Amino acid sequence: MDRLEAMRAYARVVASGSYADAARQLGLTRSAVSKAVTELERHLAVRLLDRTTRRVTPTEAGRAYHERVVAILADIEETESAVSRLHDEPKGLLRVNAPMSFGMLYLSPAIAEFMTAYPDLRIEAIMNDRFIDPLEEGVDVTIRIGVLQDSSLIARKLAPARRVLVASPDYLERHGIPRTPQDLVDHRALYFGHASGPQRWQLKAGGEIVSVPVTTALSSNNGDVLRAAAVHGNGITLLPTFLVGPDIAAGRLAVVLPDHPPVGLGIFALYAPNRFLAAKTRLFVDFLAARFGDRPEWDRF
Repeated sequence: MDRLEAMRAYARVVASGSYADAARQLGLTRSAVSKAVTELERHLAVRLLDRTTRRVTPTEAGRAYHERVVAILADIEETESAVSRLHDEPKGLLRVNAPMSFGMLYLSPAIAEFMTAYPDLRIEAIMNDRFIDPLEEGVDVTIRIGVLQDSSLIARKLAPARRVLVASPDYLERHGIPRTPQDLVDHRALYFGHASGPQRWQLKAGGEIVSVPVTTALSSNNGDVLRAAAVHGNGITLLPTFLVGPDIAAGRLAVVLPDHPPVGLGIFALYAPNRFLAAKTRLFVDFLAARFGDRPEWDRF
């Protein structure tokens, strides 16, 4: 029997005044309870109980030890209860990481609504485009957009990340409307990524994927930069609809080659595998999945 279980056995013996009664309450044998108390006395090098044929009573040292043991066991019970409640009630600090653009446009209002529903929860929202290891940085939920690689993390898809080719009506009027993927070679591309190396866009053509080389007029690792350039008539860009959906709906941008859509991505919530998933994490991921869904608001144009 370990030390903690021995302390529990000792507390029951003192409370009941009997090895037999303590053993019955704990579901143990009388000999197991007696052995536990004896081991405690050997460890402490002090006699804890005076034993008679009818009853056991604590010695002076035993009474002092019993007082401390009862307090320790109460603290442990309270701690275990508090930790268990964390898995039933969304309390404490929830740390969330997301890409800058998506985080500002859609995650921010979602967090505000979630906080209203759960006012006892504190949230730290970390918005950046840096690829982080959520386990190393202590992040509870990480939002990732793309095609996920193998990972030890749990991934739940929150919504599709449909992508489109878009340009301003003014640009298309001046440079012409591409009719086939190959026509893009003659247009100014606003490219998401780095300028080094050849730039290509992957588009669907029937049941196949075609890789189209493009001439880059502007490259950036931030979609908002490319969106602004496209709205101002500087070229064609390939971006997710969560960035350009409102511009399409307002007529500031037009979809190019709608019959040849780019390969789609997904929006995922990543969190650590845990048999006892905290309520704050579980409820937040469920909330985002319900809020975004298969046809999110940015695709309603």
